[in-house]
Amino acid sequence: MQRVPVISKDNIPLMPTKPSRARRWIKEGKAVGQFNDLGIFYVQLTETPSSDQTQPVSVGIDPGKLFSGIGVQSSLYTLWTAHLELPFKRVRERMDNRRLMRRARRGRRINRKLSFKLRAHRQKRFSNRKKSKLAPSIKANRQLEIRVVSELSKIYPITGIYFEYVKADVDLTNGRKGAKSGKGFSAVMVGQKWAIEQLSKTAPVHTRFGW
Repeated sequence: MQRVPVISKDNIPLMPTKPSRARRWIKEGKAVGQFNDLGIFYVQLTETPSSDQTQPVSVGIDPGKLFSGIGVQSSLYTLWTAHLELPFKRVRERMDNRRLMRRARRGRRINRKLSFKLRAHRQKRFSNRKKSKLAPSIKANRQLEIRVVSELSKIYPITGIYFEYVKADVDLTNGRKGAKSGKGFSAVMVGQKWAIEQLSKTAPVHTRFGW
């Protein structure tokens, strides 16, 4: 680790310091060492710092479907990097199991000896079928990235977030004949705008186009 995160006694993120200086602060009683929810070691000052000026620190996010990359970068050092294993498959399997159990449960309570009109079929509910609804598997992916950035903002003075924005015309790149532009979307593209809106609550978000 090249730099150790530092926060003030009022939980305000300051510029990271060298490990040797952090050890000296802890030995002299000027700071205490702690771990955050991501397992990152940081020090919290017990005294008022000589200066609270900070330099620009940015977070970069490379979102994906199964894996995502996140890094914290200052002008001179790479402060932290991570390779996130996203819960896409796990959430999708749980949603499939929930759907199967729901269908089996509804099938068991129907008396099939009666005529169809007299059976206790539930009426269709179209009010919850909205195209703008975010799939649970995609939402879980973006929520994990947002939670990680939220934890990083507690120990690093983040001034900007750089988000790789995927913009690919799936219809024209899948080789189908007669495909119409803009009718299909990849799993990576879905939920990007929602994630950017949530991340903007932490720091200004800058998009970079990628594939």
